[in-house]
Amino acid sequence: MENTTDKFLRYVAFDTSSDPDSQSQPSTNKQFALLEQLRKELDAMGVKQVEVDRYGYLMATIPSNMEGDIPAIGFIAHVDTSPDAPGRGIKPRIIENYDGQSIVLNEEKGLELNPDEFPEIRDYIGQTIITTDGTTLLGADDKAGVAEIMSAAEYIMAHPEFKHGDIKIGFTPDEEIGRGVDRFDVARFGAKYAYTMDGGAIGELEYENFNAASAKLHIQGRNIHPGYAKNKMLNAILIASELNGMLPVEQRPEYTDGYEGFIHITRFTGVVEEAELQYIIRDHDFSLFERKKKMIQECADFINLKYGANVVKVDIKDQYYNMKKEVEPHYHIIEKAVEAMRAAGVKPNIRPIRGGTDGARLSFMGLPCPNIFAGGHNFHGKYEYVPVQSMEKATEVILNIIRNFTE
Repeated sequence: MENTTDKFLRYVAFDTSSDPDSQSQPSTNKQFALLEQLRKELDAMGVKQVEVDRYGYLMATIPSNMEGDIPAIGFIAHVDTSPDAPGRGIKPRIIENYDGQSIVLNEEKGLELNPDEFPEIRDYIGQTIITTDGTTLLGADDKAGVAEIMSAAEYIMAHPEFKHGDIKIGFTPDEEIGRGVDRFDVARFGAKYAYTMDGGAIGELEYENFNAASAKLHIQGRNIHPGYAKNKMLNAILIASELNGMLPVEQRPEYTDGYEGFIHITRFTGVVEEAELQYIIRDHDFSLFERKKKMIQECADFINLKYGANVVKVDIKDQYYNMKKEVEPHYHIIEKAVEAMRAAGVKPNIRPIRGGTDGARLSFMGLPCPNIFAGGHNFHGKYEYVPVQSMEKATEVILNIIRNFTE
């Protein structure tokens, strides 16, 4: 059998960045290359009903080898990587027996994983860590999850004595841009319960997530020759800066934690004539979530009152909601995951997701779907890394969950 690390290194070689500006499904055609690779590998293992559809969903089944009414359990990960950092030409670095010191990622750019800035890396002293070379993201979000599911599938197919019910495997596109399950067919997938392998550090188990929305604000300025601009020019760059400055600083993500929500500016482009601001809005509490959306609208209304009607146009769209109320009635699936972690020697860390997963929307589509650690840290950027032992433990947890549903 191939180890999880080798699978992971093969998968991160595929450029699978999603594109929020694309209207296609999936948003980038290049995601199909990895999906096709996964289809071939699953076929070679002997997994059944392996299909990749035109929307970029891979679904497969490992049929039950037991009698009785055992619920079908699904495991899901996404193949796309975040467009927030380059995803092409990834050159992973393998740091064996990590010594607790700074890891230089890129000497030329002055990038390093300094334990004083990223103290959680000290938890992995003595382990093998895979990092970037400081020029791209790594892709552990969520190719670590993909590799872990593939490793579990390979183990099951190679060990017919391993008892299990129906196991459903699902790989999705475009999770990073909030469109991961837009066309996901829950009935075709066929699982009663599922788990996304899309969490962070080892031990994470999550069934609460943010309510989420996006906001796009277009500022229409008026460009006049600066020599004759008095009482005529409207500089869209300055108006956009003014509007952004009206939002509360303490609600930026760099100042929030736990259950605290945020308003995060993700893009600012513009010239004097026009500018655009893009935000993501997040909060676990639905009433606070609604208040944040209203706040952005109120800021835009003030700007329009100050500079003229329709200077700012706002487009706010909800993306997903907190899955807690959909998962809690099926709390036994959380308990089985807790038991699975303990059996693997992993301390469960039940916590709210400060983000979202495909599982959030799937839970509202009738498929209760909590989230389990994939093992990585510092997702979406050049400081991303994943400990090898965390990926191995995640694979073990998958197998333990499957066992727990047979008992």
